[in-house]
Amino acid sequence: MSNNQGTVLGLFAGIGGLELGLKQSGFHPVMLCEIEQGAQAVLKNKFPSAPLVEDVRTIKKVPCGVKIITAGFPCQDLSSSGLKVGIKGEQSFLVDEVFRLLGTTEDLDWLLLENVKFMLHLNKGSAMSYITSKLTSLGYNWAYRVVNTQSFGLPQRRHRVYILASKKYDPRNVLLADDSGYNPNKYTIEDGVPCGFYWTEGRYSTGMNINGIPPLKAGSTIGIPSPPAVLLSSGFAGTPDIKDAERLQGFPEEWTKPTESVSKASHRWKLVGNSVSVPVAAWIGSRLNNPISYCSESDIEHNKTDKWPMSAWSMGSKVYKSFASEWPVNNTFIGLDNFLKYPLKPLSIRASKGYLSRAELGNLKHPTGFIENLMKHIKDMS
Repeated sequence: MSNNQGTVLGLFAGIGGLELGLKQSGFHPVMLCEIEQGAQAVLKNKFPSAPLVEDVRTIKKVPCGVKIITAGFPCQDLSSSGLKVGIKGEQSFLVDEVFRLLGTTEDLDWLLLENVKFMLHLNKGSAMSYITSKLTSLGYNWAYRVVNTQSFGLPQRRHRVYILASKKYDPRNVLLADDSGYNPNKYTIEDGVPCGFYWTEGRYSTGMNINGIPPLKAGSTIGIPSPPAVLLSSGFAGTPDIKDAERLQGFPEEWTKPTESVSKASHRWKLVGNSVSVPVAAWIGSRLNNPISYCSESDIEHNKTDKWPMSAWSMGSKVYKSFASEWPVNNTFIGLDNFLKYPLKPLSIRASKGYLSRAELGNLKHPTGFIENLMKHIKDMS
């Protein structure tokens, strides 16, 4: 596909992670749709030439010339930390608007959907069954893959499902052909590097990531920002600066600054946590321009009674399990010890003690020295 074909309709655009990544490969948004006011402020500032529509339900048809539709449709009903009511929840059902719009055009090259990995498992994968069956019924070939942001060198462990569909082209040659097969983050706690974790957890899970952070979240269920914590080998614990959080998603720092014109500064955490990692979208964009042949010889037919795999595809009525890993590329990994530019905000004594108390009640294993270093942080803060 040549760059002059790269016009994008960005639905549920958020702060433009998909659109910014695709733009790096010459695909420019001609219309954006986003209902959240804080995200709207960012889009107006960063993509001033693209008309902004508030409600997807008011778009009657796909604008003339659009070749790609992107849609990071709402995940609140699908997330493991969200409502878990499934694809027909009050938010996630809006994916039906995407299918409605697909029926208004015959000129589209690609559809790119993105959502949380948990959708593969929630309600026995009913969301994936629904989405893929709709695509098949509309005549689309499709492929999906779980991709980890760490594959692109960023120190954030973040799994997201990317679904690519087309009536004209083979999505496997874009989404599945690249495969490095392994995690570029080779650090261990013995290396004396920072350790990322969620201070709000501790009893049932930790979100632990050595020299990286666990996935950035939109915040708590009541809208309070909850950035992950970073514990240094020196025994200091703190939370990252919002500018580093933006960089951890692949955005330029201060990308979400425009939202402060309509919302509190803390709202930026929600926007960053909800967003798509820009380098992943940039990789997809580069493959849209330069697809490579996918070898499906080892793939096997997917049994509908089985769990949805980490990657799969369909070029007709049958669904096949792919063995493509979550690591499409192996970019040079930059750990937190070298990535963070701004000082950490000290984790409060209350938050630190809360984590320790939950850890005492649970039976989760922690890396050697982790508990001792966190206790040292509490002592030093006191």
